[in-house]
Amino acid sequence: MKSVWKDTAKLPHFPQLHQDIRTDVLIIGGGIAGLLTAYYLQQNGVKYVLVEKDRICSGTTQNTTAKITFQHSLNYHKILKSNGLEAAQQYLAANKRAFEEYARLCQSINCDYEIKDNYVYSVGDRRLPEDEMNALRKIGYQAELCEKIDLPLQTAGAVKFANQAQFNPLKFIAAVSQGLNIYERTFVREMVGNTAVTDYGKISAGRVIAATHFPFINKHGSYFLKLYQHRSYVIALENAQDVNGMYVDESKTGLSFRNYGKLLLLGGGGHRTGHKGGSWNELRNFAGAVYPKSKEKYFWAAQDCMSLDDIPYIGQYSKSTHGFYVASGFNKWGMTGAMTAAMLLTDRILGKKNDCAGVFNPSRSILKPQLLVNGFESTKNLLTFSKKRCPHLGCALKWNSAERTWDCPCHGSRFAENGKVLDNPANGNLH
Repeated sequence: MKSVWKDTAKLPHFPQLHQDIRTDVLIIGGGIAGLLTAYYLQQNGVKYVLVEKDRICSGTTQNTTAKITFQHSLNYHKILKSNGLEAAQQYLAANKRAFEEYARLCQSINCDYEIKDNYVYSVGDRRLPEDEMNALRKIGYQAELCEKIDLPLQTAGAVKFANQAQFNPLKFIAAVSQGLNIYERTFVREMVGNTAVTDYGKISAGRVIAATHFPFINKHGSYFLKLYQHRSYVIALENAQDVNGMYVDESKTGLSFRNYGKLLLLGGGGHRTGHKGGSWNELRNFAGAVYPKSKEKYFWAAQDCMSLDDIPYIGQYSKSTHGFYVASGFNKWGMTGAMTAAMLLTDRILGKKNDCAGVFNPSRSILKPQLLVNGFESTKNLLTFSKKRCPHLGCALKWNSAERTWDCPCHGSRFAENGKVLDNPANGNLH
């Protein structure tokens, strides 16, 4: 199981930490969010260190579909309704800036950057794209409502954002990460104040950024209530279709389409981590029916942190943790989410005002319907009898037969058959 990105890009190697060190800013997590933050801090002359428990981009970043867009499902209608006009406008502005920054950087990086239109479609509910169009008009963005799209399925309409982009994320990271101050295979086991404890050394920092996908410190911020994780699957097909754009169903369990060279990347089969879903079988059945001459070249899976209100958590980790910051909950839109986080957190470190910071405040209201779902899932699985329990907060683990892993339905930690931790927030193996 290997993504096309992993097979087409070579990332630089970095040393392991073997001593105690001090720094002004410590970044924990070597995915694209942490690496971009390190890049901008270095550009601004800030003394920093980034640590990654494995190799850089060995988690979610290497398994993305790598769409660079500020169209995040049919999200603007939801944000306008639940958070108001100003929040929706801030969200759009921040993600447009992120998009524009990728465009600037990719001018000088060979990362297969391509301009493509992006479409979010609805299979059965015409009202959903119409509501999104109405919301976008109020916010001040001009999109297009499409009656038909060039996909082999029936839809009720789609919202089109013209001139978005796609790229090879690991080729991009291979260039951006050159010369950064990074330690790989350096697992932060615990935080004691602003000191990170690793296996072979301690890192004392003035300020700390947790860019670990799912925040790993439970006693602050209530991220175990504010986030859940969602798995989705991808197959890369030869001899399929050139869709000439990027397409995604508004439903979290629907299909997505984009091309990379001569390959069609077909995504879907999604489900909450620890639950059952269609996985690769759903995608292979669809491909067999509509692309009978296609051949599968790659297959892989991704895992995304989902927030309560479809907006990431970027900023101070909690009200009581001054000098400790977080970037998480990108809701399947990690490319612009990561860039937005890097730009916002860099401004925060430099003491610059950012007009879009408010909408991403991690301490905003948690009184959203998803909170009840997350709470119910945790309570149910804490009370479920099982010999296999997650070391994070003790939830009963479920067997994932498609990937042969033990998965946590509460917070999304995953473990190999031999007990090795694969995905956080758990930071230890099964015993």
